[in-house]
Amino acid sequence: MLLDIPTLPLAFQFASPGPILLKLGPLTIRWYGLLIASAVLIGVTLSRYLAKRRNVNPDLLGDLAIWLVIAAIPCARLYYVLFEWSEYAQNPGQILQIWKGGIAIHGAILGGILASLIFARLQKISFWQLADLVAPSLILGQAIGRWGNFFNSEAFGSPTNLPWKLYIPPQFRPLEYINFDYFHPTFLYESLWNLLVFGLLLILFFRDLQYKPRLKLGTLFLTYMAAYSAGRFWIEGLRTDSLMLLGFLRMAQLVSLAGICLGVAGLVWLYVFKRTLPDVV
Repeated sequence: MLLDIPTLPLAFQFASPGPILLKLGPLTIRWYGLLIASAVLIGVTLSRYLAKRRNVNPDLLGDLAIWLVIAAIPCARLYYVLFEWSEYAQNPGQILQIWKGGIAIHGAILGGILASLIFARLQKISFWQLADLVAPSLILGQAIGRWGNFFNSEAFGSPTNLPWKLYIPPQFRPLEYINFDYFHPTFLYESLWNLLVFGLLLILFFRDLQYKPRLKLGTLFLTYMAAYSAGRFWIEGLRTDSLMLLGFLRMAQLVSLAGICLGVAGLVWLYVFKRTLPDVV
């Protein structure tokens, strides 16, 4: 537990209670793992419900969830490790210690897309149909998962004195900010942004069930790509621990720019040029 944290009159400060939720003998339950497991369970339940509303076999979404977990979590870890290889090369035993944090959502998304493409081909169902049904669950899971960064005291922003500032213990601060106590809670910014995107996707989904013409396949996923990436781009600019390319380019911002461009281009293709998206089936 964190003790002796300075307080100010405004009571919006954040301070992590630590990464461990509960210890029962040799068993340690960590907040990060609990949040990921909760996000998966909630996501599967939601996707199955949305599938029923679109007259798609909900069991397909349950089966797909297994594929997504198998592909997304290792890819998220691999993505992170590759960009932090100088650290992990000296401590290879830490590569598999995923419960301590250190996963990249862009790696998870890429792994999930690849798994979904293969699954859709095998099941002879439209990839875009699956992607639309998974997109709301994905962004909700991201909103939940970001709180794992809070408990691990990671993925925070630059120093700030805003009322909603986040206290970071000295051992987790970058050396250049060792004398600063409070930082931007970028985990909170992204979690709230993701919840807004989640709300937008649900509005589009249920509006689609009530009105005609119906949304074209791929609309929800493309909207997710563009909207999530837009938020991630500006939030990433505040962070102090970004994965870097060539030492000076923030990798998440580059990927987010690509996500914005692909999402917007896809929506233009669907609604301006009035074409359909190519599929794998």
